[in-house]
Amino acid sequence: MPFFYKKSYPSNEQRTPWLRVIIGLSLTVIVSTSAIAYVKSTSKPENLIPASSVIDRVFVDKSDRVLKLMSDGKVIRSYRIALRNSPSGHKQQEGDQRTPVGVYTLDYKNADSIAHRSIHISYPNDEDKARAQSLGVNPGGDIMIHGQMNGFGYLALFNQRRDWTDGCIAVANDEMDEIMDAVTLGIPIEIVE
Repeated sequence: MPFFYKKSYPSNEQRTPWLRVIIGLSLTVIVSTSAIAYVKSTSKPENLIPASSVIDRVFVDKSDRVLKLMSDGKVIRSYRIALRNSPSGHKQQEGDQRTPVGVYTLDYKNADSIAHRSIHISYPNDEDKARAQSLGVNPGGDIMIHGQMNGFGYLALFNQRRDWTDGCIAVANDEMDEIMDAVTLGIPIEIVE
């Protein structure tokens, strides 16, 4: 008769304490992360832009996922941005989910947008329209700097770690408030790859 080893498994009573510990730790992490995200989305940080600074240009580097507020050639404040999963290349047409590349103007502010506040970028310019016409496509538009989608501001801690827009430039809601207050309409925005 062959000799078999009976493999012993821990009893339910032996497994239960570890299972409770794992579940407890998981719940603690979820609740803590949610609480941090909620506090961050509802608290107003102090304005980090010196009152003496006049923002005269916005600079966006798509590859580094950064938006910089500039004054006299100096970076006053930087923000982590979200774009789209494959944002490389210049916007060619409506629906391509790309962010344009070039120098545009911030031409209007919208406090009641579908995202937490927004500032419109003057895309498409005449060159963009001509390129789209030569391709027989619509150049698209409605490219904005904006906050999180309304009702989801508490998720900024997670959303800003991934790309999720349709060609716009997204920041956290408190950062959007700061940007809205800091920039004046008519200043240039330069977007590079």
